[in-house]
Amino acid sequence: MPGKLSIIIPVYNEAATIANLLDKVIAVDLAGNIEKEIIVVNDASTDDTGEVVLTYRQANPKANIHYFKHEKNRGKGAALHTGIARATGDYVIIQDADLEYDPNEYNYLLRPVLDGHADVVYGSRFKGHNPHRILFFWHSIGNNFLTFISNMFTNLNLTDMETCYKLFRREHIQQLNLKEQRFGFEPEVTAKISRIPGIRIYEVGISYYGRSYSEGKKINWQDGVRAIYCIFKYNLFRGL
Repeated sequence: MPGKLSIIIPVYNEAATIANLLDKVIAVDLAGNIEKEIIVVNDASTDDTGEVVLTYRQANPKANIHYFKHEKNRGKGAALHTGIARATGDYVIIQDADLEYDPNEYNYLLRPVLDGHADVVYGSRFKGHNPHRILFFWHSIGNNFLTFISNMFTNLNLTDMETCYKLFRREHIQQLNLKEQRFGFEPEVTAKISRIPGIRIYEVGISYYGRSYSEGKKINWQDGVRAIYCIFKYNLFRGL
């Protein structure tokens, strides 16, 4: 029987891009006739993001869009927690609203799972022949460093721990006690998912259409420091 993919989209002040992204998500034909469940979590945006999503949902009643809103800004991680808890699909994937990642590549991540090889699939921005926008040297150094330190503790050989595109079987991601409210989500979920007995983690190459800060990129050096802290915290203190 065809399954269902829950697509979790955390949004904060993405009124300019969210409708375009939803168009792309809806247009994707998933392998194996898999259905889509789109979960948009508005983390207390101060622009018109909420109005855009609600108008879009009303105009597309067959798109299976679920909308949730935080009354206070709590961070990307908190928005993901909300979406993960409400997902009902067989599989869960994370999708940023900023158009840096291409929904047409969902099938790249789904294929190892549907073929019976994987339980978790990471989409690497540093593998494969797909297009990658050239942007910040120090960001790439930082990403490589964070992935290297994370791999040391998890004993994985990932090339892109910080990627947005992560696909999980729902039962695995929902069993984790996730705590990080902001950008610490990535190292925390990697540390905790790696400890599930028998978990099969794969990685596939994806495209990356990165934004500059003038185009709305939000992550900064402070988030990198927090990521280092989270790598140590959730790998050394496993009860957390």
